[in-house]
Amino acid sequence: MSAAETTTAKVPPARRDPRPGGESGKPPKGPGRKRSAGQAAVPWALLAPCLLALALVLGYPLVRLVTLSFQKFGQPQLWGFKDPESVGFDNFTKVLGDNEFWTVVVRTVLFAFTAVVLTMVLGMLIALLLQRVSGWVKTLVNIALVASWGMPIVVAITIFKWMFDTDFGVLNWLLSQLPGMDMIGHNWFASGTQGLAVIMLLVVWGAVPFVVITLSAGLTQVPKELEEAARLDGAGAWGVFRHVTLPILKPIIVMLATLSVIWDMGVFPQVFVMRGNHPEPEFQLLTTYSYDKAFVVNDYSQGAAIALLTVLLLLGVIAVYMRQMLKIGEVE
Repeated sequence: MSAAETTTAKVPPARRDPRPGGESGKPPKGPGRKRSAGQAAVPWALLAPCLLALALVLGYPLVRLVTLSFQKFGQPQLWGFKDPESVGFDNFTKVLGDNEFWTVVVRTVLFAFTAVVLTMVLGMLIALLLQRVSGWVKTLVNIALVASWGMPIVVAITIFKWMFDTDFGVLNWLLSQLPGMDMIGHNWFASGTQGLAVIMLLVVWGAVPFVVITLSAGLTQVPKELEEAARLDGAGAWGVFRHVTLPILKPIIVMLATLSVIWDMGVFPQVFVMRGNHPEPEFQLLTTYSYDKAFVVNDYSQGAAIALLTVLLLLGVIAVYMRQMLKIGEVE
């Protein structure tokens, strides 16, 4: 046998790559590739009508809001006697340089923060309580929660106005039945602190049902085995809640807290209607303050600037929410 033949005989035959695409390992070209691309486009095609509706409903008002905030736009421009004038950042300079605006911002943040804390604490307590009551009691409580949640906001405001009325309020009458208390004729809206506290109770009352129902659903996903193991290790009720229940519910709590902040910072009808469509300065929140600037003072450009600053503030809250959710995803 020759040397060439010997060398040829020793070379093992080439093995075929078992991966799709043969030796190169590349996926085969053909109709299968096109189908996968088409399948990837199906969700976007299904979402297209919704995205178009959102662009029409939210996109145009947002663009118009941004445009107004950089213009001089008042009554003459509204009726067409004058053309809108571009003023750059003048509206934002005036708003940010106004001490009243910063007072309203602080009041709004404190109002939203307190309302969110009360909503989350009460919602969690009620949700935990519902896990320990009998079935028919739980059903009755859920019916009451859904009924209060579905009540129109104007009806709820009317009920609260009657409850806290100076002359005929049932709360003043009930408090006056306590020894040493005379609340007959007490005006809860004589001061901004007490009046905002009443409005905050109304906001919390309307928000608690959603929190309770959501947390109750989350509590059903907490493994009972983990709770039993924690009790066997000597953990009490607070220890089980802190080390077992709370970490599992953390994504839901973060979501609910963020949504509550957004909703509570956007409170408008509760303040506007409760104060007879003319909120006093000590009752002004960012939403009503922007409304007054635009439609009472007829300075639409400053009202738009305040509304845009509110949107930016809420976007900051959403950014914090997204960061927290990403951290939770990384841990999991």
